Amino acid sequence: MRKVLIVDDDPNISELLRLYFEKDGFSVTSCLDGEKAVSIYEETSPDIVILDLMLPGRDGYDILRDIRK
Repeated sequence: MRKVLIVDDDPNISELLRLYFEKDGFSVTSCLDGEKAVSIYEETSPDIVILDLMLPGRDGYDILRDIRK
């Protein structure tokens, strides 16, 4: 099964994205803040990451740099 990680601090947007991805057959994990995003990424190894840039704790650019290492 394909996996997606959604990182967004707005729970309504995260829920809407989750519904659409699950409808298309994805297994969805979501995270509401930047601090936990990298550890969840390492635990789940998603195929796709939907990443908000303006997050509490760490911004999306910092998270992207860590993921790309």
